[in-house]
Amino acid sequence: MTSASPEERPTTPAAAFTRLTEGNERWVSGDLRHPDRDPNRRQFVAQKQEPFGSILSCIDSRVPPELLFDTGLGDLYVMRTGGAAIGPVVTGSVEYGPMTSGTPLIVVLGHQRCGAIEAAYKSIRDGTPLPGNLEAIAKALRPAYEQAVHAGGGDPVESMARAQVTLTAADLRSNQDLAPLVGKGALAVVGAYYSLDTGKVEVLAGAPA
Repeated sequence: MTSASPEERPTTPAAAFTRLTEGNERWVSGDLRHPDRDPNRRQFVAQKQEPFGSILSCIDSRVPPELLFDTGLGDLYVMRTGGAAIGPVVTGSVEYGPMTSGTPLIVVLGHQRCGAIEAAYKSIRDGTPLPGNLEAIAKALRPAYEQAVHAGGGDPVESMARAQVTLTAADLRSNQDLAPLVGKGALAVVGAYYSLDTGKVEVLAGAPA
């Protein structure tokens, strides 16, 4: 399949967000362009990369950011952890793009029916630790659990997944290294939620104007 001609790299949060939104609309409709996925693109980015977005999402096999935003090689930095759980190494990885190559957009992406969130929810609720290093994921997700329980109502696992997105996005937006970039309008941190049923990404917080 021949890749579509590459578009100019977005350099502002709003332009980067628009690029992702348009890509997701194509994913939902099935009218995919598959940009930046041919040998010419591979050669173009071989010596240097300038991704326009950084995505922190879940390890779930059904939620690949490059596909659901219809992007290609060199377009996105992608970090994936169970339930989009975060810690110092993950935070550093998210910071890498904005702090080293001017990436103007971070998206924290949760999703419907997240197995990691469900496992953590049940573990914390029942006081039964998860095996091995899975327990570290549950510990990282505890603030989202507490917020979901406090809020009450609806499906607590879905509430916890959404809480994890908004809490993580807020933490990144306000951390000491990223906050100055956000403050001067060079970076936006968006919290978003992906529907497995429809393929649509819903913005929860932080969409740039």
